[in-house]
Amino acid sequence: MAGTSTDETAGERRRLINVAYRLLGSLAEAEDAVQEAYARWYALPRSRQEEIVSPGAWLTTVTGRICLDVLGSARARRERYVGAWLPEPLPGSRPGSLPESLSGPLSESLSGSLSGRAGRDHGPGTDPADQMVLDESVAMAFLVVLESMTPAERVAFVLHDVFRYPFAEIAGVLGRTPAACKQLAASARRRVGVARAPVPAAGQADMVRDTVRRVKKAWETMDIAALVGILDPAAVMTADGGGVAGTVLRPIEGGTRIAQYMLAIARMAPGLELLERSVNGAPGLVAEHAGGVVTVASFEVADGRVTRIWVVRNPEKLRLWTRDG
Repeated sequence: MAGTSTDETAGERRRLINVAYRLLGSLAEAEDAVQEAYARWYALPRSRQEEIVSPGAWLTTVTGRICLDVLGSARARRERYVGAWLPEPLPGSRPGSLPESLSGPLSESLSGSLSGRAGRDHGPGTDPADQMVLDESVAMAFLVVLESMTPAERVAFVLHDVFRYPFAEIAGVLGRTPAACKQLAASARRRVGVARAPVPAAGQADMVRDTVRRVKKAWETMDIAALVGILDPAAVMTADGGGVAGTVLRPIEGGTRIAQYMLAIARMAPGLELLERSVNGAPGLVAEHAGGVVTVASFEVADGRVTRIWVVRNPEKLRLWTRDG
């Protein structure tokens, strides 16, 4: 019989938050899901807790089911959402880390670092943002692809391909057979494969950082020619204001149009300051005004040119950045 001490179950929190964020794309919703899982655990009679061989596996199953329900209802909520919906951006990064190229499979080291067999040193009072492991599975490009999946596909794919859970355990979360879960993960994998762009891994960190720095300089100097040169002609910019902060409601397509929009913002927002910051573990830009963060931008870069820009302006999704300072 496994022990069911408070320390043991509380030690699962970091892993559960990492799982839930990748499933939901929102740290706030991930924290709520994990809190609900713990509430259900502590509501069990002591005799029932002692019957559970692995409290961690039980908590993972319950968290996964809660996330599945949230994903199901999220589709209806997002139909009412004003403009595009983007995942909640995360500040900070492990020193020297950067998501690997999304052109290849998730690395074995990534799978091991997130598997839940390690990193159980955070208690229930810890800030959930401090418990996040930043790697290629939280890159904005990757999270956006996850949004294209059905809830069941997303759960099967994240639990198996990112966290290396066996399909027999995933079946308990989804209420399906292991074979059916395997098919769901395979379908999700095809979506990821289609969406990935071939980007060389060698020198990726320096190349992305340099490109983002050049975007910042061109924006600050109002150099539209330089900005157009940095943006891929087929680049796409998607912005999330949630109907609360002003921004475009539909994606802007084309490097020239994006450059014109960015410089129009520069002219209309005197006092706006751009800062280089890590966004979901990759180089990004943060805009501050009057000492507060008003915009977080992340980038996808290929061959030294920006191919995608994701801009989050919804203040509900920027609370971590305000605290991060």
